[in-house]
Amino acid sequence: MRLIRGLHNLRPDDRGCVATIGNFDGVHRGHRAVFQRLLAEGRARGLPTTVITFEPQPLEFFAPHAAPPRLTRLREKLKALRACGIERVMILEFGARLAGMEAETFARRLLIEGLGVRFLLVGDDFRFGRNRGGDVALLQALGQVGGFAVQSLQAISDPGGRISSTRIREALAQGDLEQARQLLGRPYTLEGRVIHGDKRGRGLGFPTANIALHRRVSPVQGVFAVWVHGIGARPWPGVANIGTRPTLGGSRARLEVHLFDLDRTLYGRHLEVELALRLRDEQRFDSLAALKEQIRRDVEAARAFLQAHRPGMPAESGGDASPG
Repeated sequence: MRLIRGLHNLRPDDRGCVATIGNFDGVHRGHRAVFQRLLAEGRARGLPTTVITFEPQPLEFFAPHAAPPRLTRLREKLKALRACGIERVMILEFGARLAGMEAETFARRLLIEGLGVRFLLVGDDFRFGRNRGGDVALLQALGQVGGFAVQSLQAISDPGGRISSTRIREALAQGDLEQARQLLGRPYTLEGRVIHGDKRGRGLGFPTANIALHRRVSPVQGVFAVWVHGIGARPWPGVANIGTRPTLGGSRARLEVHLFDLDRTLYGRHLEVELALRLRDEQRFDSLAALKEQIRRDVEAARAFLQAHRPGMPAESGGDASPG
């Protein structure tokens, strides 16, 4: 998959493609329906598929403190797009210049002069350009002049409504990993590189791998039974805490994973943590002894659940499964 960072990095052979535009946070089932339609169109026309996306996401630029937490950071999104069969991804830097660009100027520079798009697929509610002034009708009018076809695709729905990144965030916030899995079409995971921590977990008798989240806000918090990918040929069982560690005086959200029966240095390794079951909320304890006892219970609960469920299988129940 070719990654194109900005119009200035376009090559002559990047012109002529079928394309779609969006944030695609989570790369969920609705997004993949768009990509499947785009891939089919690309095969029919003999053209490569290009996904156009933004970094940062527009709302992160306009209202950084009100922007929803990302389901996938950029590296995770690109990995998911590659798995979908997308051939090219163009990343546009979203800043003051792009935000202030008129919709018609944006479409001409990007779609006609830049990529030479021959077919464009967007959602039926797609808006773009300064003050969100552009819509599907404008794209269709420009397409008649610029020589590209435009189709809009209705959102994919299930019995609960439209499949969206917002619904997935709500499910994760409620600890409903099964609902999130259904909407995503896969278990929810967090990825990152193992970094050095303060060794507090080791002092409590439960050493942890500290994984950098690279997010301003995490879409999930709490204690989870997890499967960790990237250690060996098979997923490794463990228990993870996602939060600020209030008992230890933490202030910034982090991901810490205690891997069962593993005595190995993992610093620098990139791991993928699959959330299998939410055990409980993160909480503040009155003493380190009380925290240690609760971790012991969490480990016991996670071991029991993971021994009964293979990776990727839906949980039979949610909520607080921690004994006591």
